Amino acid sequence: MPAECRVMRKMTAKVKAFDEWIRGSFVEMNTKLEELYFTQEDRADVSGSGQTIKDSLVADGRRYIAALLEEGNTDEGFDSGFDLLGNVGLYMAACRRHDITEPSRERSSPLIEASSLALQLGASLGVTPRFATSHLSTHNRAIAGKYKCFTSLEAEEIFLSYNTRSIFAFKRAADALRRILPLGVSNPVSYDLLVVARDALQDVLDFNDELFRKLDTDRFFYNVRPYYKPHRVGIHEYRGANAGDFAGINEIDLLLGLCRADSASYSQLLVDKFLYMRPEDQGRLRDCMRRRSLLREFLALLKKHSGEDWFRRNAAMFVEVCDMHGKTAQQHHDQLVRRFIEKPSSELDEMHLKGITASGPPLDVLLKSLEKLRDQRMAANRDDIRTAYRELSRLREALAR
Repeated sequence: MPAECRVMRKMTAKVKAFDEWIRGSFVEMNTKLEELYFTQEDRADVSGSGQTIKDSLVADGRRYIAALLEEGNTDEGFDSGFDLLGNVGLYMAACRRHDITEPSRERSSPLIEASSLALQLGASLGVTPRFATSHLSTHNRAIAGKYKCFTSLEAEEIFLSYNTRSIFAFKRAADALRRILPLGVSNPVSYDLLVVARDALQDVLDFNDELFRKLDTDRFFYNVRPYYKPHRVGIHEYRGANAGDFAGINEIDLLLGLCRADSASYSQLLVDKFLYMRPEDQGRLRDCMRRRSLLREFLALLKKHSGEDWFRRNAAMFVEVCDMHGKTAQQHHDQLVRRFIEKPSSELDEMHLKGITASGPPLDVLLKSLEKLRDQRMAANRDDIRTAYRELSRLREALAR
């Protein structure tokens, strides 16, 4: 039996009905609302448009979710439960996007049934009780060629498809680097694995170039990004889903030695994202945090072996991988963040700037933290933060002799 049929067979009738609504009428209502907003003079003001559609969105979603709560049988296996959590999360995120809920004016979410189901599922699965990046990327099951999304807008389709491709490319790079650990950096096969990692990171650059070329800035900023805002589930406010909420990119950071788990700011970043990842990703990242980096392995061999062919070959490819990872960080920050978030935000009325970021902090605070992370991944020469600039420079100098 095909895997897709086996997954569908696990669903109860009520779970399936909710899933069909999320893939159908839910998308249609969100799309109609987005088209209304986009034709307004103030595209960021969603408070006075489409009230009838909003009422239907809330009521229809509540009806499906109340039926699921009454049924009580949501434990159909991890994947089924995780998929259901994603559907509840998409509904709650859409209500937040359309200003039906707003955490600053609430002590608890008015979506009582949705909060109850999301909290139950999140606690039982060991993940945050809202939709996460993986729900719309790596674990977004397609039916007849169509995967889940908020709208049928071309901008969202472009964003999701290329973002997913980039995530899998990062995962390929991380997997290749992890496989070097039991082999050691002097193993000839480690060179091959470093080539795989370099090529996977080149794929990230290529996918992102395509994304930047095809994605409409205004459509993304006004009609896609707002679904990733923070919102309350029960009494607690949870930050929005972030494209970096998977282990692979941080595994690369740590395995290359460009970032360190004993850095307070970087460790805080990891702690903040753990519950936004699936448990298998959480386990991989925890394991990676205790590993010795490949950079440290090469530096430990530098004095004794720097003139040997194997060292020069493997170390040179390692430096290439580091440089390629730095390029992906620079590309993300200097193209995606600046073009699709920072620049359009500067044109907004000040009243709309509050809560502009998915992660919660003010935009200027977020941009500074992203610049710091970019420079760590690039091993930039900075005195105010710790980077791998000096360590990589030692390796480069040895290879230049």
